This record gives sequence, C-alpha cells and structure tokens, in this order.
Amino acid sequence: MEAANYGKTPFGYPTQRPGDKWAFTYYMPEPLPRMLSFDNDTVLLLSEADNALGRLQGLGRLISQPELLVGPFLTREAIASSRIEGTNASLTEVLKAEEDASERTNDIAEVGRYLSATRAGLRLINTLPLTMRLIKEVHEALMEGVRGDDRLPGEVRRSPVWIGGSTPSNALFVPPLPEHLPELLTDWERFVNEDSRIPLLVRSALMHYQFETIHPFLDGNGRIGRLIIVLQLIQEQRLAAPLLYLSGYLETHRREYYDHLQAVRESGSIQGWIQFFCQAIKEQSADAATRATKLVALREKYYRQCRDDRSRVGALIPLMFQNPFITAKRVQGNIGGTLQGARNLLDRAASYGWLEYIGPHGRGGRLYYAAAEVLDTIESPTTYEQTSTTYS
Repeated sequence: MEAANYGKTPFGYPTQRPGDKWAFTYYMPEPLPRMLSFDNDTVLLLSEADNALGRLQGLGRLISQPELLVGPFLTREAIASSRIEGTNASLTEVLKAEEDASERTNDIAEVGRYLSATRAGLRLINTLPLTMRLIKEVHEALMEGVRGDDRLPGEVRRSPVWIGGSTPSNALFVPPLPEHLPELLTDWERFVNEDSRIPLLVRSALMHYQFETIHPFLDGNGRIGRLIIVLQLIQEQRLAAPLLYLSGYLETHRREYYDHLQAVRESGSIQGWIQFFCQAIKEQSADAATRATKLVALREKYYRQCRDDRSRVGALIPLMFQNPFITAKRVQGNIGGTLQGARNLLDRAASYGWLEYIGPHGRGGRLYYAAAEVLDTIESPTTYEQTSTTYS
C-alpha cells in the first residue's frame, strides 16, 4: 500500500507499526463522525432515496402475507452479493438446486450459505441489537461448510489482511492491524446503536463504509457488510419486510462501488460515497416496489381464477411464489395426500396456465413444473441508467 496515495482526512490516515523496521503501511480509520454537513446534491439524493424507501416500506405493510414474497427477494440479493465476490450462479440454477440437492455446485452452495446467513440475521435482529455479537453469529452461518470455512467463521481476525496485490507492500489497501480492531469495533457499535441526528440513510452509508474499511474478518466482509444494511433498516423500522436487495445495484455498478469506498479512504470524498449509496437505495427501492406489486397482482389473479374450484389447487399458489420450480414431491410434502394426488394438482394448475411442464430433471429424474409468469417477474432485469453518474 502506497502511503503517498492516502491523505490524512477526518476518516483516517496511512501509518506503520512503530519500532518495526519491517513494517508495512496500513490504513488507520478515525472514529465515525457524529456530525456531518451535506452539499446540495447529497441533500437532493438523500431526499429522493428516503422517499423511495418510504414507498417500499408502505407497500410492505399493505401487502397481505408479505413473507410469501420474501424468498425470491432474498435469493436475488444472495446471488448479486455473492457475484460481487466472484461467485457465479444464476437465479434459475439456485432455485432448481433448492428443489433438488443433486443440482448443487460449489457456487450454488455459497449462495445457499448467504441465504442461511440472511435468515439467521433476520431472526436475530428481532431480539438483539446490531452488534458484533449478532454479526459473529451471522458470519459463522455464512462461512461454515463452504470454501473459507477454515478462515475463522464467527471470529474476528487475528492477523493482517489486504486487498489487491500479493503482499501488503504492493496491495491497493491494507485495513487496520488486529490490535486496533477492539477499539474500532466498539466505536462502530456505538455509532450504529446510539441516538443520532444524522439521517438514517447517511448513517447506513457510513456504517457500511467503516465496516468494509475495518475488515474485521478474514473472509466474507463484503457479504456481511451488505447484509447488515438491510438489518439496520429493519432494526430502525424503515423496512416492514426484507424486500430491498441492494446488492443488485452494487453488483451492476461494482467498479463505481469500490472506487467510491476507496476515494473516502484516500481523499475523504464522503459526499460522493453518500450520493452513490443514496442512488442505490433509490433505484433498488423503486425496483423492489414495482416487482412486488407485479407479484401481488399475479398472486391475486391466481386466487380469483380458482375461487370456485373444489380441488386443492389453490394450495399450490404460495408454493409457486416461494420457488417457481415445483415437483410433486414438494407438493406432497407441504399439503399432504398421495404423490399421484400431487401430480393431479400440478396438472390442474397447468390447465389454468399457472405452470408449464418442463419434464424430468436432475439425477433423480423428478418431473418439474415451472411457474413461468412468476419466474419472469422475479428474474426480469433491472433497468438502470446506461451512463455512469459522477458524484462529487
């Protein structure tokens, strides 16, 4: 890490361990600011992001049984966040693997662990504040059983780490040394949980920046750092349901994402980072609201269509929204009856146009059906502005 690339700013400075002739340069963060002024562009984007998040929050409260829509949103988030870290798995592959374990690859397993970590975090945030105690449990769920499980799951690192390059000397960035972590994480916890006059989305942007800069774990810092954004919004009661998948925007704008974080470290360019973060909240909140509205309309259409049907075909509707790929075995496991009865229900749903038969799949040769309209709504791409936006 080249000290000349880093200035001393209110957010940190480059330094070396004193008295060590072999010492390398690392970055020492300052405590998070408790007061901050904003330029006009930041204020405007903050207002727009807050409004978009408010609309999504209101929608989450109006939707009956929003938990039935949460699964697809969590899966999109897990895939996007994992892709940022180099994991390559498609939504279709992950959904099929949920139905048939024989379809799982190492990349799909990593996405599955992120989903497990997310569900652990959503469960814990109901009873615990957003502190390292909670985060360590979530990290353990993320790292256990996949590549990286030898890298201290659930434990703060005890050795240096660096980003880019083969050694700390030629790295792009070297986070603080392990001896600094207790003090830095204590300040981070206080910042997240204390009363503050800083707007929530700004606090969320600062929280994420500082977590990534501290880099408390040997691995998984990016995924955990993005997950805790949603956990904070839920803790602060700004999300009624976890329908915001912020990593979709960050994955699409990955280079800008990393550049803005690095610009804060090198030159203290906090306004640019906050603006980028608010733009991400704004775009993804709007997309999530549109997507959730379409899914709800689709679900209600299906219920209307089978209102006078004396069969139990309506019981398939929640299953289709949990995972659009469906087999007779899953139907039987959820609603009971015989396997043939489950097949009859699937055929009945296909007669309504809800499902399409796609034939045997996987090592077990299970007969698969796909809820094409549901899958298309979940999987449809998000449209962002084609030109990059420059933030001050």
